[in-house]
Amino acid sequence: MRVGLGEVTLEVQDSGGTGPAVLLVHGFPDTHDCWRRQVPALNAAGYRTIAPDLRGFGGSDRPKDTAAYAPARSAADLLGLLDRLGVDRVHLVGHDWGSGIVQGLAMAAPDRVASLSLLSVGHRGALEDGGWEQRSRSWYMLLFQYEGIAEEWLLRDDASHLRELLAEHPDADEAVARLSEPGALTSALAIYRAGLPPKALFGPAVPLPSLPGPVLGMWSTGDRFLTEQAMTGTEKYVEGSWRYERIEGAGHWLQLDAPERVNAALLDFLATNP
Repeated sequence: MRVGLGEVTLEVQDSGGTGPAVLLVHGFPDTHDCWRRQVPALNAAGYRTIAPDLRGFGGSDRPKDTAAYAPARSAADLLGLLDRLGVDRVHLVGHDWGSGIVQGLAMAAPDRVASLSLLSVGHRGALEDGGWEQRSRSWYMLLFQYEGIAEEWLLRDDASHLRELLAEHPDADEAVARLSEPGALTSALAIYRAGLPPKALFGPAVPLPSLPGPVLGMWSTGDRFLTEQAMTGTEKYVEGSWRYERIEGAGHWLQLDAPERVNAALLDFLATNP
């Protein structure tokens, strides 16, 4: 369904009835469909699932201004979405950029959050603490800053470089086809340009707020973009309970690669934090 929020209209999948609400937030280069293996399990366990396409992705609106893609704007979209759907408190689940966005939502409105589950991407402070190994894995983020140049390089030769970047993605062909549509890749990359400019990537570390617990972190051993330290180091930035799950043998898109293990950890965590 389409939900108008004033500044943008989002495409949203809302299912599972009136049980406790779980907001599932995707990252780059995905849409709400990346949660298709979690939604049935959560609904079967009695949870209502709300899975939007973030602004700039999938069926949601694509603002023209790069500044419109600041993560805080997407976090505000999600709060507005919860208001429109009549949801007071929610379990937040985010992957990749979605993890960063739900962290921002939790910091801004902790009273609205029942729990926080972070897949792949931990607290920004833990990313910075990861040092050179993590920065070397994040090389592509600097490339993404160059509007026009990044798009041309990623899409040239039948999007060969984009395909290489997404080699482990279970839905790589679909993602490449979607991002090859006119304007789609620029909108998707705008979240990097607005949210992680070069100064933030390679400048001095700045103090960052802590996360309200309870927090679950999940990292997969086949993730070539993020170190384990960048997730486990999140613990020191959590006020409240922290739980860590290491998913063996899965790539960056662990919710698609290892859905049974991800679902089991998520359902257990939600059950212990009603």
